[in-house]
This record gives sequence, C-alpha cells and structure tokens, in this order.
Amino acid sequence: MSESSRSLRRILPRLESDLAAEIAANPAVWRAFRERIETRFAALFDLYYDLYGTRYDFFYHLEDLLFTLARAWFERPADLRVLDAARESNPLWFQSHKMLGGVIYVDLFANDLEGVRAKIPYFQELGLTYLHLMPFFKMPQTENDGGYAVSDYRQVHPPLGTMEQLAALARDLRAAGISLVADLVFNHTSDEHPWAKSALAGDEDARELYFLFPDRTIPNQYERTLREIFPDEHPGAFSPLPLGEGLGERSGWVWTTFHSYQWDLNYANPATFNRMAGEMLFLANQGVEVIRLDAVAFIWKQLGTNCENLPQAHALIRAFNAVARIAAPALLFKSEAIVHPDEVVRYIHPAECQLSYNPLLMALLWNSLATRKVRLLYQALATRFAISPQTAWVNYVRCHDDIGWTFADEDAAILGVNGFDHRRFLNEFYRGRFPGSFARGLPFQENPKTGDCRISGTCASLAGLEKALNEEGTAEVELAIRRILLIHGIILTVGGIPLLYLGDEIGMLNDYTYQNDPAKAHDSRWVHRPRADWQKYALRHDLQTIEGRIYAGLCQLIQLRKENEVFSGNQLHVLSTENLHVLGFERRFGDQRALVFANFSEQEQTLSPQVLIQAGARALVTRYGHPTISETGALTLPPLGFVVLA
Repeated sequence: MSESSRSLRRILPRLESDLAAEIAANPAVWRAFRERIETRFAALFDLYYDLYGTRYDFFYHLEDLLFTLARAWFERPADLRVLDAARESNPLWFQSHKMLGGVIYVDLFANDLEGVRAKIPYFQELGLTYLHLMPFFKMPQTENDGGYAVSDYRQVHPPLGTMEQLAALARDLRAAGISLVADLVFNHTSDEHPWAKSALAGDEDARELYFLFPDRTIPNQYERTLREIFPDEHPGAFSPLPLGEGLGERSGWVWTTFHSYQWDLNYANPATFNRMAGEMLFLANQGVEVIRLDAVAFIWKQLGTNCENLPQAHALIRAFNAVARIAAPALLFKSEAIVHPDEVVRYIHPAECQLSYNPLLMALLWNSLATRKVRLLYQALATRFAISPQTAWVNYVRCHDDIGWTFADEDAAILGVNGFDHRRFLNEFYRGRFPGSFARGLPFQENPKTGDCRISGTCASLAGLEKALNEEGTAEVELAIRRILLIHGIILTVGGIPLLYLGDEIGMLNDYTYQNDPAKAHDSRWVHRPRADWQKYALRHDLQTIEGRIYAGLCQLIQLRKENEVFSGNQLHVLSTENLHVLGFERRFGDQRALVFANFSEQEQTLSPQVLIQAGARALVTRYGHPTISETGALTLPPLGFVVLA
C-alpha cells in the first residue's frame, strides 16, 4: 500500500467524526466527496509531501487541509456541482471557437456589481462567454495597487457591493452562458488584512504566514540575489514595519516584493497553503469558474536565488490545482507570468495552469505595427506558440497592465536585432517621440539612467486614433481603425481564447484625467483604464461614427470566429509569405482549414502565386476581407488588410 493510501486510511475516520453532523444531513454529498478523495488524493499527497514532507507536523497540516476540502465540498452549491460534472465530461470546453473573453473594472465599467448585472444583455450582444472582473475584494481606501492589495478575500470592496451580490452575478452570468473570472492574489496580502494585523499585534501563528525579520541580517542575505521591482518606492524587497503593540521598540522588516503595503506570503509554511486553499475554494463556491493567479513567478522564496520561477512555485500551483480537482473541479487556473518566454510556457500544463496569458503575442503585435515587419512575430508563432493540446493561450492586444517588450533577446539576435536597442526604439515609438510615429502612449516605470520603461495606453490611442483625431484627419483615422481591427483579427483567429479589454471595442482613447487624482497620478497605467462612456457606447450601431465603425468591424470578426469551428483549439501552422510585411498562418480543426493573411504595412502588399499554391489557397474562398486576385493568381492585400480564406 502506498504512503498516500495509508495516510488517507488514517485521516478519513477522523474526518468522518469531525463532520458527523454534515454527513448525517447530506450522506450523498459525503459519498461523492469520498469517491473524489479516494481517486484523486494521491496526486495531492505527492505534491504536498514534496513541499512539506520534511516537517515534523506534516500530517497535522495534511489532515487540516483535507478538512478544509471536505468543508468546502459540503458548502458548494448544488448548481455548481452540476457544473462540475459538465466540465469533467467536457474538459476542453474552453477551446471552443465560441469562446470570447472580456475584462472590466467593476466601478469604471458599471459603478458596482448590480451595474454589471444590468449590463449582461450587452455582454451577450457582444458575444462574451467569459467575463473577468478586475480585483473586487476589500482593499485599502488609499494605496491599493488597483485592488491587488487584498484586505479580505471573503469580502467585496464595500463601494462595489457584497459577496452575496457577487454570487448572484455569477449565477446570472452562468445562465447567460458567461463564465465569471476573477483574480486571486496568491503572492501577498494588504497590510490591512486580518492576518497582517494579527502579525503586527504579535500573534506568532500569524507572523509565520509572512516573512518578518527583527533586523536586516537575513534580508541583506536575500537581497544579494534579488532584483528590485519598484525601486522608486522602496529599495530592495523589504520594507520596515510600523511600530506595533507587542513588538517592542523596533518592529523589524517584512518582505514586500512589490509595494510596501503588500506583504508577501510565506508558502514554506503549510498553514499558509491551507489558508489560501480555503480562500480559493470559498471564491470557487461563489461561482467563479476561472481564477487568474497573480504574480505567480514570485510565490516561493529561496536564499541564494532570485526567488522567481523556482521549481517550488510550480509545485505550489500544481498542489492548488490538485485541491481544485477534488473540491471544485469546474475551476480552471490562468497564469499571469510576464517573464521570459521560456519561463511563461513552464506554467502551462493541464495539472498546473490550463490557461495562460500570451504576453509575447501581445508585445509582438504592437512591434509589428511599429516596424511594419512580421519577422519577430512569425518567429514567435513558429517556435513558441505550441503548447499542450489540453491547454489554451489567452490572447489579447492589451490588458489593465502596461505593455512590456517581453521577446527574448536570443530570439531577436537570430534575426540580427539587438534587443536592448530595439526596446528603446519601441518605447520611443509608442510614446510618440519617434519620427513618423502614429502612437500616443505614456511611459510606465521609466528608468532615467537606462531609458528603459514600459508603455501605457489604450488600444485606440496606441494604434493612432488619438493622434489622427487631434492632428491629421480622415485618412489617418481610417488607418488607425484598420490597425485596431487587424490586431484584434489575429487574436480572434490564431488559437486560444481571445480577450477584449472592454472599451477598446468602441475605440476609447487615453484618459489623462487620472493625473488630477493624487492617488493615481504617479501610475500612468490609469491612462488606459478610462471610465466607460455610455453616451459613446450608444453610438455603437451608428456606422457614421468612429465608435460604430470600430464596433461593427469587431463584431464582424467575432461573428467570423463563432461561425467557423476551424478556429477551435490551438493547432497553428505559420506560413512563409515571402513578404516581410505580411503574416500568414493556417488553422486546422478536424477536416476544416482556414488561411489567414495580415498586412502590417500602410501600403498594398502582394503575395505571389507560388506562395498561394504552396499554402493550398487556390481551392479556398474568401471568408473575410477584401483581397484582389490577379489573372496570374497573385493575391494583393489592402493597406493594413486582414484576410481569411476557408
């Protein structure tokens, strides 16, 4: 008998004793849980043992974890158990061509959760099947990193509503065919979280949930190999603690990878894992179907390393995944790792994160618009797009965060491109400071010594619409709209789940009023988080308006995706177009195929008959776009044209 089987045989009787009342009231629920635990416990045990097996109290924490899982299973609503069964019978549901994601801030889009519920008809009109609410948990009133400093995982931020309203919203979205997606900030809590407050008050159990040190001795040892994330706010990775009752005259230091008010959690302590597993399952029981794991690269610390992307970070995520497979099997994980492409892909696995943001595609779409060349994009799709067939990319042209140029320097070098110099060019271009730039973006986290930064801006402003409206006129407006539709066309057809930052579908421009708010003025990312303007949304069906033209164009692309099953899954073959300005790729699903061509130049581009013959395009018909085909069989794409043949 395996060690996991022996452990389960010892623990189950005690669980049955502790849960006797619940079992008596719901014996069928307990039988279902026992079946799940008996078939899935071994995977969880192995991961948990790898992380914590050397501790003397390993079995105490293991039993505590199983009690957390059992209690969460009893509390799971019946309709979510029905969803669990449906997801387990169709585990690749998220690869459907019908999938379309949207992301919003609750307050900026609709004021509060009830406002979001009222917008469900709009989400259905757009075709969303996946709605990501940016952080809505209770947070500090002042500095809160846009909600990523969580003061309580089980409370909604009061101005937004209540947890009961969130659960009701999840039910209504589910009835409308829309999965609710939420962030779970695994790496840190706010310094206002009850755990942090207890730690400040001297509670030893609470202190062990974080990294607290009485002096700089150990922090100095760690910082020899750590990089600074926000050096302008605080040097290094540690912040001084405020004096607190029970801590003596000197309170010490706390690990804060990001902001000084965000305390990193100590996952070397199994109690931390167990508590966060409980928070995750609570959220799943409110109806959240996908959780985005924030800052996953940083969740394990080890002296002598950079404390990023360590093997134990992957083991932690897999252990959390094993927890979900037992107690909330409908739940999926989405990784957010804005790191080297080699590291991004290591988080993607059916047993780890089934979904992952694709920051490389996002960055290289903007790169291709700036350079009018597709070399880096072609290379990335050919060599870095393929992932497990049981997983999916989440493809986006922008999100709530900044744009970082995450291509690998070694990839660029193969093409004769110096990575450092090229990033400098892209930063200047998207700040509108490079001659001929169409973009209007702002720098984020600029380093004046190196010139390094990342870029903030809405899709429309970065694509040239703001500049065109303010300075140039009708022709440039047309090109800006084409750029917007071009890059959205690619994320809708390339494979995976396309994700729209709502507001982009009507061409919302940069909102510079954030500079008047002292709480936001230092963070340029607020420029691309404009409050939804529903007067502009009301214009979306008027094709005489810019809002209407962008919306109609995007809806046409969405319809193309949803009507063609060939865009399911993630099988991709990149085509050689023999044209530096034109990207080409083939999608296959079953016996269906489609060819996609995208011209990143403001001039017409022609593909030779030989290219089309080699791609097998002669027998296909145009499903989208307006190419012209010569008597010789050459295909000409219009400026910034997007064409689909099927």
